[in-house]
Amino acid sequence: MEFKIAVIPGDGIGVDVIREAVRTLDRVGQVFGHQFHYEHRLVGGCCIDAYGVPIQEETLNVCEGCDAILFGAAGGPKWDHLPRKDRPESGLAALRRHFNLFCNLRPAKIYEDIKDNSPLKNEIIDKGVDLMLIRDLTGGIYFGEKGTRQGKYGIEGYDVECYSAFEVERVARRAFEIARGRRKSVTSIDKSNALESSRMWRETVTKVHEDYPDVELTHLLVDKAAMEIACNPSRFDVMLTTSIFGDILSDEAGVTTGSVGMLASAAVNDKNFGLYEPIHGTAPDIAGKGIANPLASIAAVGMMLDIAFGLKEEADAVDRAINAVLHDGYRTPDIYRGAPGQVKTTTEEMGIQTAARISR
Repeated sequence: MEFKIAVIPGDGIGVDVIREAVRTLDRVGQVFGHQFHYEHRLVGGCCIDAYGVPIQEETLNVCEGCDAILFGAAGGPKWDHLPRKDRPESGLAALRRHFNLFCNLRPAKIYEDIKDNSPLKNEIIDKGVDLMLIRDLTGGIYFGEKGTRQGKYGIEGYDVECYSAFEVERVARRAFEIARGRRKSVTSIDKSNALESSRMWRETVTKVHEDYPDVELTHLLVDKAAMEIACNPSRFDVMLTTSIFGDILSDEAGVTTGSVGMLASAAVNDKNFGLYEPIHGTAPDIAGKGIANPLASIAAVGMMLDIAFGLKEEADAVDRAINAVLHDGYRTPDIYRGAPGQVKTTTEEMGIQTAARISR
C-alpha cells in the first residue's frame, strides 16, 4: 500500500525526534511492503524565521493532499516576544482548526522495563497502568470568549468555559467507540458540582451512553480523578474530559509512566484524518545535542499506522520494537538510571536500534 504523509518537525528537538520517526516508517515499509511518501514542511518558529509567518497557506494545501500529518513540536523562548497570534504555536493551532481536529487521544502506559522510573509505588504499578485519555481539543475555555474589563476591584481578566451539546456528543461517541476496542469502560470527568458547563457535559455524555449499552460509564469529578491517577490508575480504561481538564490530567497521567519522552498523542477529526505527535515540547536547551528521546515520536508513528491507515499489525510491530529496545537496555538520558545492563545512548542510536527490531 502507498501513503502520503506531511512531515513537520517544527522546532527544537522536534527536528531530532521526527528524523527517527521517519526512519521507523521506512523500516515498516521495508518489512511489510508499503511505500510512504513524505511532504516536508515548516511550521512554527522555523517557519517564522524563513517566511515571517508560523504557517504558510501552502502548507495547509499540501496537508489536504496527505493521508496524515506527523508533527514534532513548536515554540521556544526565541519567539516569546511576538504577539500571541504570531507565535510558533499558532501554526499548530491553525492545523487543528483547518482540519477540525476536535478529538485528542493521549495514551499512557508503563513499559515493564522502565517501571522503576515511575514515581508510583510498585504495588500501584503492578495493578497495571494502561489508559487512553480523550479530550476535546477545539472547544471550552481555551477557545471561548476572553478579554479584560473594568471590575469592582480594578482590571479583570476573564475566560469563558462554554460547550455545545454537539461538541460534547461528538467527542463522547469517539470515546465509547474506542472503549469498545479496549476494556469497555469510559470514565467521564467534569466539575458538575460547580460548573453549569460541566452539568451539561454530564447530561450529554449520559444520553450518548444509551447508544453504547455494552460499555460501562462512570462519572467522576476532576479533583477526584486527579487523586485516582496518582493512587489508583488501574481503574481507568478510557478517560473522557474537556479541553482544560484533559490538558492537566494527561500530563499527570504521563508523569506516572516515568518520562514524557515516552508518550505519543493524536488529534483526529470525524473523517479520521489526524495529526500525530509526541506530547513533549521543543526543549530548545537540548536541541541538536543528540540526547532527546525519540520513542514518543516513534510511538506516534504506531498510532498513525493504526488509526489513520488501519495497519494494526504494523502498529503492533512498532510497539513490540519499543518494548524490545527497552528490554535490551537502551536508554536515552531521560530514562537512564545507570542500572546493570543499561546503555546510555543517543537519539539517533535509539532510533536505529528501534527500527532494527521491527519485524513481522
